[in-house]
Amino acid sequence: MTKKERYTGVISWFEKKMPVAETELHYDNPFHLLIAVILSAQCTDKRVNMITPPLFEAYPTPEVMAVSSTDAIYHYIKSVSYPNNKAKNLLGMAKKLVDDFGGKVPDSMEELETIPGVGRKTANVMLIVAFNKPAMPVDTHVFRVSNRIGLTDNSKNPEQTERELIKYIPTKYLSKAHHWLILHGRYICVARKPKCEECGLTPYCKFFSKK
Repeated sequence: MTKKERYTGVISWFEKKMPVAETELHYDNPFHLLIAVILSAQCTDKRVNMITPPLFEAYPTPEVMAVSSTDAIYHYIKSVSYPNNKAKNLLGMAKKLVDDFGGKVPDSMEELETIPGVGRKTANVMLIVAFNKPAMPVDTHVFRVSNRIGLTDNSKNPEQTERELIKYIPTKYLSKAHHWLILHGRYICVARKPKCEECGLTPYCKFFSKK
């Protein structure tokens, strides 16, 4: 099977089985999405969704959060991973939005990456979810699933994975493909023991073919 055939088969299967694929984070505007994505680093979406309703109510805008304190923010997020660092990043993020972007979340990679707590993956998530721009954020699920299936050739890091996926996945599918791979990795192609018996991608999967 050629790489092009593998990609074609995988995309076709996802299109039929998962026509709607979206983030599982809850949010109501780009600012709140940015908060949720920052909090989701090394933490489950389920946990983030549990704590964000009162956080969003307390901080409806960047202007309100920018005049808060890390201690006040920490009170709302203390049950997530690395709450001290994330509280600091959220306060810095809000101040950056107010000081440099008029209280609005920017919609370019270059500007997003200047914000505290925002790396390339977070910026890419914002581009596809908040602004509907083609991008390919690579988290642990996307990295693992891409390598297992054979969409990438033993990529050594997320940046390499991102480049290869963007090369082979048509632009119109990029944003959806990110969610396809995350959800597949979260529920089927799990880290320790992938549920191959439940997976419809086995005809295209290098990992399965070697079992």
